[in-house]
Amino acid sequence: MKTILATAYAINPSKGSEDGTGWNFVMQIARFNRVIVVTRKNNRRPIENYQHFNPDERYALITFLYFDLPKWMRFWKRGGRGALLYFWMWQYALPQFIRKQNVSYDIVHSVNFHNDWIPSYLWKLNKPFVYGPIGHHPSIPFTFIKHRPLFWFRDRMTVLIKQIFWKTSRALQRGIRKADHVLCINSTVNKVHRSMKNWSLMPAVATEDYGWEPAASSDFSLLSAGRLVQLKGFDLGVEAFARFVSSLPIEAKKRCSLTIVGSGPELPALKKIADDYNVTSSIRFIPWIQRISLMNIFRTSAAFLFPSHEGAGMVVAEALSFGLPVICLDNAGPGELIDSGSGIAVTNISREQTIGELERAIRELYHNPRKLAAMRVAARDRFEKHFHWNIRGNQLLSIYNQLT
Repeated sequence: MKTILATAYAINPSKGSEDGTGWNFVMQIARFNRVIVVTRKNNRRPIENYQHFNPDERYALITFLYFDLPKWMRFWKRGGRGALLYFWMWQYALPQFIRKQNVSYDIVHSVNFHNDWIPSYLWKLNKPFVYGPIGHHPSIPFTFIKHRPLFWFRDRMTVLIKQIFWKTSRALQRGIRKADHVLCINSTVNKVHRSMKNWSLMPAVATEDYGWEPAASSDFSLLSAGRLVQLKGFDLGVEAFARFVSSLPIEAKKRCSLTIVGSGPELPALKKIADDYNVTSSIRFIPWIQRISLMNIFRTSAAFLFPSHEGAGMVVAEALSFGLPVICLDNAGPGELIDSGSGIAVTNISREQTIGELERAIRELYHNPRKLAAMRVAARDRFEKHFHWNIRGNQLLSIYNQLT
């Protein structure tokens, strides 16, 4: 049994997304090895509270070390504001902090943020170094945001900053080159970082098994979930569904619905689309709810609508676990998480064409119950083979064993 020193800036067992991913990676490491976790001090209380109410024998193999920069170096950080800058500073200070702890370990692993343009400095500890999963959100094609000039500007500035780091940051390039193994969340990472010695694809998304049963309801209910921001493409999904349902006979409309779970600045625009198509009675908007309630909505849905531009998507793994075919964009994010049996990936060449293809995909599943049933089985199978958390643990064990 080895000892892995893992750094996880974001880790909280009671949250999803990046925080939940950090927790699950640590728990998977502890299935086979001892693990020393370095994280921020503000994560201590939620971790200890969760451990108190959710006992697990793996806790005996986990040691947490809590580290933050002095207050005078972080007084300016408030919540998510300044998070990336602070993460960079936190990463830079980690090797010195770790050396002072006088702990023994065999491998170092920089787990998250899942960011491939801010460097890790763990290679300075002179141990076998695993980096990632790392990646980035691809640039959103201009056709989808040309009507939103402010967002277009912000997106392009974000891409420009990333490109500057990729091309000019010697620390980033050295960290990539020094890593003994790099985990990439999608296929775009290795195209950017060509100096990687050894790398493999490992999506940063996975989920636990909540159990599933093939849907018995005669209703055709679609689900979307996530932050209501432009990156997620909810406007595409809402308009595609609105076009689909508005073309149905009155009685058929009553059996079709789209539930959107989430909150964010795009909510008014999404409601306006529903109002413009006169389908407000068919689209239900629900703010963030408890996780168990969201899982129940997954359980009673027929398919998952997620035309997001992002480079990953935790909710895709969750949808597959409930046997929901995923309708998404054919991109390096959700488009790489599914296959032709477990979902439908549509082209993202132009906004109008994409909305049309999304509508046709919805219509196809609605009018072909036999295909929908087969895709539900295939979706569940894809989860079991690729997106159960134990799959990630097995992958990590294999990589660690190759390094020592």
